[in-house]
Formats: sequence, structure tokens, C-alpha cells
Amino acid sequence: MPTRKPAAKSFDKAPRRDAENTAPQRAARVEIDGDNVMRLSKRMSELGLCSRREADEWIEKGWVFVDGEVVDTLGAKVTPEQRIEVDPAALAAQARQVTILLHKPVGFVSGQAEDGYEPAVTLVTGDNHWDGDRSGIRFSAQHLRTLAPAGRLDIDSTGLLVLTQDGRVAKQLIGESSDIDKEYLVRVTYGDVETEVDQHFPADLLAKLCHGLSLDDVPLKPAEVSWQNGEQLRFVLREGKKRQIRRMCELVGLHVVGLKRVRMGRVMLGALPQGQWRYLSADEGF
Repeated sequence: MPTRKPAAKSFDKAPRRDAENTAPQRAARVEIDGDNVMRLSKRMSELGLCSRREADEWIEKGWVFVDGEVVDTLGAKVTPEQRIEVDPAALAAQARQVTILLHKPVGFVSGQAEDGYEPAVTLVTGDNHWDGDRSGIRFSAQHLRTLAPAGRLDIDSTGLLVLTQDGRVAKQLIGESSDIDKEYLVRVTYGDVETEVDQHFPADLLAKLCHGLSLDDVPLKPAEVSWQNGEQLRFVLREGKKRQIRRMCELVGLHVVGLKRVRMGRVMLGALPQGQWRYLSADEGF
């Protein structure tokens, strides 16, 4: 197989990520401690070019160049000083990826089907596409391929669930270094108290919800917790442990009777009806 070398082009600013960009993309330089080599796919992910899974696909297709030489072997290693470029075909494929915002109802699981419950992705159909969607994207069956949740939402919770084909979006929302906050409205009771719970719940326990609790012997990051009304709390979290809010509430004697996610980063659930979905538009970002 002959080596293909793209026409070199430098970028002073971030390159356009759409199908009209016909030049190979050169990765921005970042500082990495030491001179150790690393897997090419990991390096591409660290540079924000794509996800590691996506990088492996591009490598297999011969779309990745290191110092001008095509690299099509999985597991190839690079050093931080080496130049990484990608074929325009990779950028075109990336531009076709979609992110979907779904208002998940109770009774659907976020990921794979389990215990007889359907995954939320089964709601992503033409009939359930919200007519208030202003993205301009037309629904296609291709948009269901490799669509995966970026952050779980429990089966008995409702609200904003993000499903994406784009590994960069998933990394931004649920990656180890993610600092995207998520906002929830949580209806609670306190012992036998079902109304005006805020008048009976001790202030020191509310402060503990904000900071001071641990789950599985690991201290939780500080959270923003305040009363929205007499029976409903507003939580803002920057982490997402399994059933975190329900377990936090249990630790201070509260019982959750309803939980709804209304925001992830800068993206709001808004007026999206329950059971319907829309596309993340080009002018939106988390």
C-alpha cells in the first residue's frame, strides 16, 4: 500500500469541523510531562480531535498521518513532539455525527435494556421528534448508529438525557476531567412530613447536603443545594455517582419522591415535552 501524504497546512486558530474543510487537520500542541510515548489513539483523544474509539476507526481507514506518514496500525505509538494530521474524509464523517436531547420519562433505562425495561433510545423515532426542534437537521436512521447516553438517568427519574454519536461530547460530559454541572429538581418528604418540608428540615442537614457527605467511603465534591419551594430541592452537581442524589438524601433522612434533570452545562431541558426529543443545534454547546 503506497503512503499517502496530505497537503500540509498549519492552523493559527482551531480548524473548521465541517465537511467543507478540505485540508487535513493538524492537532494543536499541548504540553505533556516527560518524553514517554503513548498510543496514537490516546494522544488524539487528549488533543480533542476525537474519541479513542473514533481514533481507532480513523487509523484503520488510513485517515491518520504522523509527521506526514500514514499510520493504519492499531496500537501505534507516538511522542508528544510528533505532528498528527487527519484526512478531510475524517472531518466530514465527524461533521455528520449528531447529539440528541431526550426528555426521558420514568420507566426507561438510560443504556442497554435490563430487567424487561426498554432503553431510552427506543424513543428516538420520527414520530417522537419534537416539532419545536429548530436545529434544521432531518431525522435519519443513520443517526441511531452508535448513539449512546452521555450520563445516566435512573429508571425512576425523568428529564434531560443526552444521547450522542460524538465521543468529544461524551468526554466533555462524563470524562474523568469533566467539570460540567448538572441541575436537578428533587421532590422530597421528611419522615411523616409531606408538605412545607423546608420548615421542618434542619438547616445543618441542608448544609451537609452541600458539603460533608461521603458515598462508598469517598467524600463527595461540593454541591449547590437549596429549597426551590416547600417540597422541592434544587441540586447542582459536578459529578455523577450512581443514584447519587437519592443516596445523599437518604443520609440526611429525606425520601425522594420525584427527580427531574433540567440542565446539563449550558443546555436546558426547556419546553421539550416528556417522551420527545430534539437535536443539539450547531449554535449550542455544553
